[in-house]
Amino acid sequence: MQTPFHALFLVGLLAAAPGLAQETAAPEVAASEADPQASDAGPGIDLSTLMITAPWPRPLPLSDGRAGLSDRVSFEVEGTPVYGTLALPPDGPAPTVLLLHGFTGDRDELGIAETGEGVFRRSARLLAEAGYASLRIDFRGSGESVEGFDFADTTFESQIADAGAALDWLAGHERTAGPLYLIGWSQGGLVAATLAGRGAPVEAMALWAAVADPQITFATLFGPEMLAAGVMSETPTRVALPWGAEVTLGQPFFEGVIESDPVAELSRYDGPLFVAQGTADATVDPAQAEMLLAAHEGREELWLRDMDHSFDAYEGSERLDEMVAATIAFFDMLGAP
Repeated sequence: MQTPFHALFLVGLLAAAPGLAQETAAPEVAASEADPQASDAGPGIDLSTLMITAPWPRPLPLSDGRAGLSDRVSFEVEGTPVYGTLALPPDGPAPTVLLLHGFTGDRDELGIAETGEGVFRRSARLLAEAGYASLRIDFRGSGESVEGFDFADTTFESQIADAGAALDWLAGHERTAGPLYLIGWSQGGLVAATLAGRGAPVEAMALWAAVADPQITFATLFGPEMLAAGVMSETPTRVALPWGAEVTLGQPFFEGVIESDPVAELSRYDGPLFVAQGTADATVDPAQAEMLLAAHEGREELWLRDMDHSFDAYEGSERLDEMVAATIAFFDMLGAP
């Protein structure tokens, strides 16, 4: 990337969006707010003591009294381990959903009020109850996947590589027979859209509050001046986030924000697409959902509700449960499980 393009872009960004830095965003960080050893169990089932000491694989208690299986798995990308949790329904090999977390998130994702579960941990359990296996991963630099890879080195392309390797791992795994599906939340939605657009062998995809315009989204999160500084700096940049956290990111991440075009990537995907978006989302503008749908040619569904970027997880699980059920219904219409 050449500096003259940076300069032209940044002048336009600062002129067009002087108020972006004043907006607030709902947090996605899960690791510091949820106990990483919390149970996979549903409400009313407390296996927290067992979960701390039990070896993998572990039971996955379901709300109907059955039990699936939850297993810690890993694979390597460019010599660096990526860790994840494979959740299996009780009835053996099943269609499988790959869950891709958002910016600064991890594989269990944001804790949900009064449940003891994260957004993706709960989603995995609900998927298992519906007959779907799932794999939720920590992108390199996030969660448990920090051996030899710092968060400052993360980029959209590194996460796309991680997700592609996860699909390859699932395709060769005996416990995950059948079609593969994608669910991406926020930045994970950008990753999913790009991966599908590049020909990943997925049956269908669900984008939850997905980033379609990274320039506007990250100017909102960082402030346009900080985004400009990160693009121009050859050394890592420390960024304060609206919910109080701070992260350090390298220049390649900021360059990716400028260069990435998930809408153009998605336009090359013609498989079934489910898009969920909240009208009260202050992180990803609801117009971005329309951008994704406008770029897509194929079977699609828009699921629009009055909810924030975290699906109102700070108030409880009701909205998330509704959205997961709608996603499963969309997948079911395609003939699975």
